[in-house]
Parts: sequence; C-alpha cells; structure tokens
Amino acid sequence: MAKKFQNLRDKMSAESRAKANTKTQELLDAMPMHQLRRARALSQEQLAQLLRVKQGSVSKLERRTDLYISTLRRYIEAMGGDLEVRANFPDGSVAITSLGEIDDIQNEDVDEDPIQARA
Repeated sequence: MAKKFQNLRDKMSAESRAKANTKTQELLDAMPMHQLRRARALSQEQLAQLLRVKQGSVSKLERRTDLYISTLRRYIEAMGGDLEVRANFPDGSVAITSLGEIDDIQNEDVDEDPIQARA
C-alpha cells in the first residue's frame, strides 16, 4: 500500500526536511524550457498560437542548446513572464540591461530561428 508523502515527511528530521526544501527550491529555480512551459500549464500548440508559429517550431526551439536572447525573451513573454539576464560573480551579481537594443538588429536567418522571424 502506498504511503502518504506527508507521513514520510513527518518522520524526517528537521535537518533532512531543510535539505529537501533546499533541493526542491534548486530544482524549481532551474528547469528546461519544456518543463517551464508545462509548469505554466501550456501545451506546445497553445504556445505556438501565442507566438504565431507552428507547433513544430516550438518543439524545435525547446530542443535547441543555443538560441538568440531575443527568441528566448519572446518565448518567456508569450507565457506571461519577463526575461532577466544576470551575470553571477563570486563577489555578487548584476543584471545585464543592454540586451534590449539587440532586438533592433535584424541579422537572423529565417530558417535558423522561425520564432524570431515571425516577431
């Protein structure tokens, strides 16, 4: 018979619960694009409609390992979010704000980035 997670959690030490909470937050703080879309309760088809592209373009985008920041920004904004790019250093972090100007440069190949081409 399956046990309820809460019963198992209640048996954990305070230290173990703290470690589990930390790990949970780490996992929530970083996730692949397809998991983020799913967490926002959107299908690829729904996101494709918001971006005015085909579902296959969303699928391709989610599998890419390298993409334009402007494309990622449109993907995030279509889900209702805002993209923030930060540089983290041992002595602190800083938000990179000059990236908005990059959107004005139209040097991307349509076949290379179908979502960017439709924006």
